[in-house]
Amino acid sequence: MSRTPEGRAGEGVRADRSERAARPQGAGDDPREMSNTIKDPEEWTTGDEPMTGAQRSYLHTLASEAKEEVPDGLTKAEASRLIDELQQRTGRGVEGAQERGPSGR
Repeated sequence: MSRTPEGRAGEGVRADRSERAARPQGAGDDPREMSNTIKDPEEWTTGDEPMTGAQRSYLHTLASEAKEEVPDGLTKAEASRLIDELQQRTGRGVEGAQERGPSGR
């Protein structure tokens, strides 16, 4: 049984369900709108921090395929944009680009 920070079982689940029930039907049904994983790097609160180890590793993989160099000292936001660009060039991001549309976002 899940517990809320206050220690009461199940409160958070009921609150979440009631919020969804209060929305008009069809509002927010698009998984891209509901996801907190798709956000413009310009909106990231931690975008100016150094890129993560996972970003660095993936960038080097993509850059190797694209025969590009990865600049030193990238931020999380810069790394994310470069990953998007290199995915397009290597064909790894083709599915995602089709879902986002021609603008890439």
